[in-house]
Amino acid sequence: MADLIRRKYSSFRGCDFRGIEVNLQRSPDCLNVWKDYRATESICTRPGLYQKQIYSDPVYGVFFYKDEMIVHSGKKLYASFNEEEPRVLYDATELSEGVSNAFVFDDIWYFKDGRTYLKYDGSEIEEVEGYIPTTSIGRKPMGGGTKFEDVNFLSDFRKNSFLADGSSDKYYLDTKNIDTDYVPQVTVNDVTYVYDVSYTVNYSEGYITFKEAPKVTGTDGRDNVVIKFKKTEPGYRSRILNCSIVQIFDNRVFFSGNPERPTMIWHSSLNDPTYFSDLDYYREGIDSAPIRSLVAGNNALWVFREPSATNTTIFYHNPALDEEYGKVYPSVHSSITLGCEGKAINFNDDIVFFSERGMEGISGDITTEQAAAHRSTLIDSKLIGRPDYKDMVLVEWEGYLFVFIGNIAFLADSRAMFQNENHYEYEWFYWELEKPVYSATVYDGMLYLGTNDGVYSMSDFSADVESYWVTPVDKFQNPNKLKTTNKRGCVAEATGDISVYAKLEDTDFELIGEYKNIADYFVSRIKRKKFKDIQLKFYSSTRFSLETVTLECFIGGYIKR
Repeated sequence: MADLIRRKYSSFRGCDFRGIEVNLQRSPDCLNVWKDYRATESICTRPGLYQKQIYSDPVYGVFFYKDEMIVHSGKKLYASFNEEEPRVLYDATELSEGVSNAFVFDDIWYFKDGRTYLKYDGSEIEEVEGYIPTTSIGRKPMGGGTKFEDVNFLSDFRKNSFLADGSSDKYYLDTKNIDTDYVPQVTVNDVTYVYDVSYTVNYSEGYITFKEAPKVTGTDGRDNVVIKFKKTEPGYRSRILNCSIVQIFDNRVFFSGNPERPTMIWHSSLNDPTYFSDLDYYREGIDSAPIRSLVAGNNALWVFREPSATNTTIFYHNPALDEEYGKVYPSVHSSITLGCEGKAINFNDDIVFFSERGMEGISGDITTEQAAAHRSTLIDSKLIGRPDYKDMVLVEWEGYLFVFIGNIAFLADSRAMFQNENHYEYEWFYWELEKPVYSATVYDGMLYLGTNDGVYSMSDFSADVESYWVTPVDKFQNPNKLKTTNKRGCVAEATGDISVYAKLEDTDFELIGEYKNIADYFVSRIKRKKFKDIQLKFYSSTRFSLETVTLECFIGGYIKR
């Protein structure tokens, strides 16, 4: 033995599950470790789950509003302050047992689950009934006037505004066959009239007959007769209620995910989540491939559909002004043909989605050509093979994109990227949790998870969690020569309780030693002779961190074949 080679494993980056030659900064097999950049650049054991609240049904959504935690569990909503016993907030209608969404608009909390649409101001929760539009103004008793506002998908009610002429007693609405289960409400000069005393209704022809003709307004040109009536359009309200996908963009709320209309998106009017014009909708593509996600980013609203036979899967909408319709959002088909199998998200201004190949990012100029750049090469072998791949939950926390699939979590590290041929990819970590994750949210810097039995925070930094890091197969720059470890051993800068294992090309991992309460570094006496390659495993059943590992080997003669 002559040449001595010192190997220093450091600046650890993440996992690489490809099963080929692995960079010495990555691990071909690691579990439940990450870089907690707030504390150290070392890899360390992930935090444990701390149970905040217990529920008997799965938690499909965890939300926060005015310091109140609101939880969608089973078919109900619950609310609580400061971890007190949760109270039932809403159970008037059974909620959908699936992932739900919520958003705050103009200091009002809105909830969407694919079946109901609720609003909550901190004291009262109720179904969103919808803004009542005035569809016609300046009408004469016999009709005409000016079309003013569009019909609201969310409301069966409308208003017509008339200018009285002082002689006409019949006032015709802008539609016929109005609903008979509602008596139209009439005001004349801001005075409310009484049905059957002051007026009668012809529902089929759509007009009001006054007992005495309304007088001319005292202000020239000012409408003084307002009639509120009901006109139900079958299926209108359900188009919005059955949506499960929500995205706020350009001060409007966009909805999609209606299983009966899987390629449609609808949007609210400006600054009003209760008003969805019956003209403000778009169809994405000409086939039936459903929309999986809506994402706002790069000054556009991105629409991601499942794989399509026509290869029209990703669209984007830029705001534009139209002389007749005002603000519109024309649909433009991107040049990307990959479909979205999972979800999509704006991750630190990187628009990413999950195709059948893994995680993809959108690169290129939005106004010219876009291209899909792969982002998950290092973990694809574990990621895309999971049967519940489509049901993933995405959330961003501490600079990581968490991809929860069942009880598995993949962490894309926004601080660590590498160039793979002509595009950039993320470094990744891999976790296995104690509970399957149904929902996730971040509030006040803390990650909250909805599971099958309650709400948990990822906040227990003292919990016992099984974790380990395995070094790559190392041939010490001499694949055709024998090696022998230096008897001085392996030096590791680390903390915690650690067991060290070694594996040669023809052995399984064998225990070298167990080291307790490490505060700085330790030396592990690894004695292995005449081997081709070696791997080390650093394991803890409690907690550990690992900064560097130094191992020396003497290089011997050629391996006999």
